[in-house]
Amino acid sequence: MPIRKIPKNYRHVTGVAARTKAVGEAQFESPLERDFIALLEFSPEVVEYEVQPVKIEWVDDQGAPRYYRPDVRVVFHDDLNRRPWLCEVKCRDDIRNNWDELHPRFRQGIRYAKPRGWVFHLVSEVEIRTPYLDNARFLLPFRRRTVSEESIADVFRAMDRLETPTPERTLQALSDDPWQQAEWTPTIWHLVAHWQIEVDLDRPLLMTSPIRRAV
Repeated sequence: MPIRKIPKNYRHVTGVAARTKAVGEAQFESPLERDFIALLEFSPEVVEYEVQPVKIEWVDDQGAPRYYRPDVRVVFHDDLNRRPWLCEVKCRDDIRNNWDELHPRFRQGIRYAKPRGWVFHLVSEVEIRTPYLDNARFLLPFRRRTVSEESIADVFRAMDRLETPTPERTLQALSDDPWQQAEWTPTIWHLVAHWQIEVDLDRPLLMTSPIRRAV
């Protein structure tokens, strides 16, 4: 379980994210941490994650006690053979401007992670704020939507009739009526969110994006 509660903060964005994979509450102290949690929730590679999982303590060169709480520990599915990550989530400007203060913490994070078979990772907005994040945030609510087996079968049959299906072409193959197309749209996004329809999520997700059945 996370080792401490994150207090309310009136200078920064704090809160608790909706979560299904978190060990304990998915608390965040910044918008960047919130966005990273969204990626973890969406990723098919992540089995669980824990916010502020450990408190690392040491004595600095002047003999003063120090401590550091990394932001997130991430555990991947066994079949991927990937070591767990111990992550610090920081904007690059923060790292650059506060390097003298942060570097000893990161060094201790590496030393803590290595004997446990973990990998210490610095994660910044460059890795987090990509089209993939936009797509993940759009699709996550559809993962929680309930759709009928009948509507799923209808979507797959329509896709099978198309040489190069897209969401737009699939809806047009289902019906000429815009209102009926609107009823099928959540099914398409639900299937994408559950990896039953494949699409390039590293690009902006559009109604004209090529889609295909997952193999």
